[in-house]
Amino acid sequence: MVLPRRLLAGGGLPPSERIQLAIIGLKKMGGAHVSTLVRSQQCRIVAVCDVDRNARDAAQKVVDRAYGQAAGTCPAFNEYERVLERRDVDAVLVAVPDHWHALITIAACEAGKDVYCEKPLSLTIAEGRAMTRAARRHARIVQTGTQQRSSREFRHACELIRNGLIGEIKSVHVEVGPPSQDECLAPQPTPDWLDYDRWLGPAPWAPYNETRIGSNFFNGWRRLRDYSGGKMTDWGAHHFDIVQWALGMDESGPVEIIPPLARPQTRPVPKIIDGTGASPDEPSWGLRYRYAGGVEVVKDGTNGIRFVGSEGEIEVNRGFLRTTPEHLKNYRFRPNQMRLAASDNHHQNWFDSVRSRRRPISDVEIGHRSASVCHLGNIALWLNRPLRWDPAAEQFMGDETANRWLARSRRAGFELPAG
Repeated sequence: MVLPRRLLAGGGLPPSERIQLAIIGLKKMGGAHVSTLVRSQQCRIVAVCDVDRNARDAAQKVVDRAYGQAAGTCPAFNEYERVLERRDVDAVLVAVPDHWHALITIAACEAGKDVYCEKPLSLTIAEGRAMTRAARRHARIVQTGTQQRSSREFRHACELIRNGLIGEIKSVHVEVGPPSQDECLAPQPTPDWLDYDRWLGPAPWAPYNETRIGSNFFNGWRRLRDYSGGKMTDWGAHHFDIVQWALGMDESGPVEIIPPLARPQTRPVPKIIDGTGASPDEPSWGLRYRYAGGVEVVKDGTNGIRFVGSEGEIEVNRGFLRTTPEHLKNYRFRPNQMRLAASDNHHQNWFDSVRSRRRPISDVEIGHRSASVCHLGNIALWLNRPLRWDPAAEQFMGDETANRWLARSRRAGFELPAG
């Protein structure tokens, strides 16, 4: 029996039109995606993949139960290459640690799969550019998981700014957290449920320690430089992304990055919201970015993002929007005013783009440029000196030492494709 689409529950698609989806990386964010997407009428999860057998088995059970199928029906893999070989996979969602994002995303594009890659898009600026090239070369849809672009309060704030409703932007204030660091961790026995060598992948070899594979920033890979840029990239991929959107810099970026070379003797202790507020001892407090138009973006402990204009201010965070003048909060735009691309659901925006072949709201180039802002801040902090940046050439000017930080060496067998 063939049913009209209008008769399907929840307004969903018939099974034949749902996107066949595989999820690679099943801990924390990956597990959250599984729990959400098994309820979606837009897709069907047809495979899961993780080097952690426990996470893999748990996700397989969630999928099988949700679809009412026998235990073990959903294929579960240790190697992502086996997922990409499958002809029944249309698209992949990549939620592995940051140091794996580039290799899996590029391989998926080469295999003809569309991609949703969690933020931050890359571990380095060179990786982000390589991911963008692969997406364009293979005509793939790549959405970055910067879901704040699909939230009304952020879009409304950016539209107010882009239409000049608080005048000329003078400065932007934001907090995203500290950079990652190097640490020497004591060796521990490798558990039998983990393919640890594959977890390391392109990163330098290091002995197993449970801290490396943890997902919590304070006790996990996000604070370690080999695998992540720290909270600078973790939360920066969200908040700096909104700064870029508001300033109309989706294909560009700052031209100068100035670290806090002289620490202030006293400074306020900001509140912490969602773990993004700065602590009073954070070394990145006071980091500054300057854009070619003169706008200065300051990392100074502000909760969320505060835009200061010549005729008003806007403060925005998740579920929060404050405007000065106050009436701008509910401002109704006129037909002749500029409006930004609208999305109310980040997954749905990606699914729509996969079907239409139009670029999603957080296209790979956007994700790359926003992640680049984070990487630039980290490099300035690690080198502890001001840097001048050419956003068109994606090179530091007159600083070869800084330019060596644009890429990382990779272990043999985990190199990025040439070109």
